[in-house]
Amino acid sequence: MVSTNLISQISFGNSFASKASSIGKRIYDAIPNFNPIANEKTIERIAKFGKKCSSAEQRLILGATAIVMQPAIDARNKSVDEKTRKVSVARTIAKVIAGTLTGFAIRKACIKAMDLKMFKPSNYTKVTKDAFDQYKNAMGTIVALVVMMFTNFLIDAPFTKFLTNLMIDEGSGGKKK
Repeated sequence: MVSTNLISQISFGNSFASKASSIGKRIYDAIPNFNPIANEKTIERIAKFGKKCSSAEQRLILGATAIVMQPAIDARNKSVDEKTRKVSVARTIAKVIAGTLTGFAIRKACIKAMDLKMFKPSNYTKVTKDAFDQYKNAMGTIVALVVMMFTNFLIDAPFTKFLTNLMIDEGSGGKKK
């Protein structure tokens, strides 16, 4: 184990430190100041959305972001040939679609299942609706994570393979190359 005294004794020289400091200052100065104009109504909407947005809806948001960004990144990968890029883009799209659909469905179903009597806490009649909704979302998400350990192999992987093959076959005029 290295002592912190030894680490503090390491010197990279004045030129390295001053260059690093100068680069850091230039990067900081290049970032524009951001002062959002947020009124109380906007803050209330964001807070309400945050309280009501379960892990299922969060999975949809994540999937929408991924379907927009990840295929574009794969398509611009110049370190592989064109055929590999096309297959990579198709596989990425298939993975995002399969993962988003199954992830959303399983999370939503598990959160809904928390309404069943066997999943309700013993004191659920004594808590507020908001507290119980948060419990349902949290417990449903935990149950969904356990369920998804199996569905990743049983549903996601075969569905991803099917969608990838479908996109590759359609992209090559229905013929595998």
